[in-house]
Amino acid sequence: MSGSNFVDYVKIYCRSGKGGPGSKHFHRDNLTAKGGPDGGDGGRGGHIILRGNKNLWTLIHLKYARHIFAGDGESGGQSRSFGKDGEDKLIEVPCGTVLYDAETGDFLGDITEDGQEMILLKGGRGGQGNWHFRTATNQTPRYAQPGEPAIEKAVILQLKVLADVGLVGFPNAGKSTLLSVISAAKPEIADYPFTTLVPNLGIVSYRDNRSFVVADIPGIIEGASEGRGLGLRFLRHIERNSILLFMIPADCVDIRREFGILLNELTQYNPELVYKQRILAITKCDMLDEELIAAMRAELPEGIKTIFISSVSGLGITQLKDVIWEELTNEANKVVEISHRSMEIQPVFEEDDDSEMDWDDEIEIEDEDDDDDISKYKGIGWDDL
Repeated sequence: MSGSNFVDYVKIYCRSGKGGPGSKHFHRDNLTAKGGPDGGDGGRGGHIILRGNKNLWTLIHLKYARHIFAGDGESGGQSRSFGKDGEDKLIEVPCGTVLYDAETGDFLGDITEDGQEMILLKGGRGGQGNWHFRTATNQTPRYAQPGEPAIEKAVILQLKVLADVGLVGFPNAGKSTLLSVISAAKPEIADYPFTTLVPNLGIVSYRDNRSFVVADIPGIIEGASEGRGLGLRFLRHIERNSILLFMIPADCVDIRREFGILLNELTQYNPELVYKQRILAITKCDMLDEELIAAMRAELPEGIKTIFISSVSGLGITQLKDVIWEELTNEANKVVEISHRSMEIQPVFEEDDDSEMDWDDEIEIEDEDDDDDISKYKGIGWDDL
């Protein structure tokens, strides 16, 4: 998927439909000159509804349609006729979309399954006609109930891709190369940092027609939590993963230190990521012999499964798949519930009225043409000036 077509963050402005007013009509026909009230109720305003669609992988269809309005309800009619309901506006989003209030940053909900629907904004209820207000002492009510107003809200949609395994590592650690080897995905691969600019998904085939999904995100560097490199923008794509696969190249100076840096950056982003099951893969091992591999095992972090692999020669790829599938089938690693934190919305500071400059008092406008006497120009043509 090209970087220009991958959109995982969009802000939209939504407005539900307002309810239609009730009717104030009184019954009239050829035989009835002064009938009683028969005004009908107004129609309901349209809802703003979100629906999950498994065929969508990005929010690009909302990038250029950021104002979404539902239809208004129509007014009630005579003979207790109900007004037509406003047209609901259906917004299809990819599975894994999370909703936040754009003003407060509060979490509103998420769409995780295909066909799952969520009413984002409810349309206003239609007003009651004058037929509802007839009483023994007020047999001709000349009023009806207005419809409820529309609801307006700015909403932020974030996409957190659904995958079983998330690849975590520094730039040029071999993440995209591994994804291209174990799946049919074709991510961009080059010998310079930050080749991967957007997340890539790949479906890995396993034994007996089984499979699992792997997500490759852009590389992380030290200080990413402070905004260095690409920052932590794409780490939300591994929040739903069951397993985190850390990838460190064999030619790095200190494997244990690099693993600690990656773990610290994840902790700075979301402390809950630390509790996910972790697997360490030492990449680019095609030039290592058994003696070097045995010497490197003494420098590995403790308490984590480690596998030496090579995407070029295929070393350890089958073993890596076996370990991943074993951890995926472990009930302890199932992602039961994801707790979404509220977003931090940067406040927009408005200038105080006292600080605003009074243009009439502070600036004196000098009129260069104070002389309004045009008699001196009498008899002079414009060409003579």
